[in-house]
Amino acid sequence: MRKINVFDTTLRDGEQSAGVNLNFEEKLEIARQLERLNVDIIEAGFPASSPGDFRSVKAIADTIRGCSITGLSRSVQKDIDTTWEALKGGVEPRLHVFIATSPIHMTYKLKKTPDEVIETAVQSVRYAAKFFPHIQWSAEDACRSDLNFLVKIIEQVIDAGASVINIPDTVGYITPHEIGHVFSYLKENVRNIDRAILSTHCHDDLGMAVANSLSAIEHGAGQVECTINGIGERAGNASLEEIAVALKIRGDYYNAETRLILNEIKRTSSLVSKLTGMVVPNNKAVVGANAFAHESGIHQDGVLKEKSTYEIITPELVGVSSNRMVLGKHSGRHAFKEKIKELGYSVSEEELNRLFVAFKDLADKKKEVTEDDIFAILTEERVATSVAYYKVQQLQVNYGTNNIPTATITMTTPDGTELQEAATGSGSVEAIYNTLERMIDSKVLLLDYRIQSVSGGRDALAEVYVKIRFEEVETSGRGTAHDVLEASAKAYINAINRILNRKSKEEELSETVKI
Repeated sequence: MRKINVFDTTLRDGEQSAGVNLNFEEKLEIARQLERLNVDIIEAGFPASSPGDFRSVKAIADTIRGCSITGLSRSVQKDIDTTWEALKGGVEPRLHVFIATSPIHMTYKLKKTPDEVIETAVQSVRYAAKFFPHIQWSAEDACRSDLNFLVKIIEQVIDAGASVINIPDTVGYITPHEIGHVFSYLKENVRNIDRAILSTHCHDDLGMAVANSLSAIEHGAGQVECTINGIGERAGNASLEEIAVALKIRGDYYNAETRLILNEIKRTSSLVSKLTGMVVPNNKAVVGANAFAHESGIHQDGVLKEKSTYEIITPELVGVSSNRMVLGKHSGRHAFKEKIKELGYSVSEEELNRLFVAFKDLADKKKEVTEDDIFAILTEERVATSVAYYKVQQLQVNYGTNNIPTATITMTTPDGTELQEAATGSGSVEAIYNTLERMIDSKVLLLDYRIQSVSGGRDALAEVYVKIRFEEVETSGRGTAHDVLEASAKAYINAINRILNRKSKEEELSETVKI
């Protein structure tokens, strides 16, 4: 079996999804889970893009020891210097440097001749080689580039010190047959290709990102770049979980494998979904709620007799547990702590105390507390403490079919002041949001509102996701509670707090970090 390196770009390309804005603590949490998943490389961000990105990339490089951490950089010396400063504390720091190579990009974006592009690429790789033990060079828009030009520039950047050559389908344009030809051509015509690994990075604009990635692997790629749940700009990136499981199930065809711990896939997918607010569609391959559901009578009969009749992937392979109830209201603190460990998380004693209080509160309201519920409690607690500015203390909603919905809210402000306000709306949620907007005393535009249950049953926890515009910034927020109205209030305030937290960090970092 050929070993395929998995390059996860959830925290860089994935975070560029419209409406996604992860904070420092959330990026670190995802990085830790990617380490548990055992990806080879984590692209933690674009350090030169902002003080906040620099801080998070540096923290991830300094914390994660089981994966190589990389940062994106333009072919500019200042970017390379900044990226080194962010990554030099990592166990295996690597640079991901790029420049466009397609005629349309060179002419209209870069305004450079092909020879000038080659010169810039070679100079940047040669300069980076003074610092980085590993350099990945990417030909932006490679799949719309001239193949002979690609051969020429790739040979020279390998000679300059690049050990990985990435061939991105930047706009999701190519087909599986065509990308296979590109990789075969490069393998056959780049004279020094034996000194580098070819990598594939595909976007899903035409719905072929996974198929294109697998075709690239079939034709010589030794690294695949992807994101959890396929998130990313526009229609997204190639889905890590789909590629990983396809290589596992069809190892007979691809003769290639990854080092991923596949039973961490579902947990990783759920974490990214919760923290980004991007809900996984029910029919999503591998991790969707219906991935292992059989409704047809013929299918059900076949699966009951022999699972392999209609089920080529077992739920256990990707970490989907069949255990429903895990704890109840009589469960003690020790059992709760052990369950958190079993789920793969480590928490401080202080955090455990807060989580246990939340668990007991939920157990009093809910007969069966599932792993999904505990996971929701854990992420909700970390979300709340990482962006704690405003905090809702009490919420009262009056609603009747013949009455005007009215919300009364008590909330503490960043300086500890307690406010109380009431407002009406055409519905209960609008009344809550009108009240909160009045308390904040600033215009808030609600762009999106979504609600779903954490698990089944009447007593299921509710999860609410919102997208807002506040102080000229767009962001998402989320809240989890036993009551949908409480969850709605939490999500709204969480979004407000995220913006205030981000602005505070930017002001702080602009004074302490020079990049």
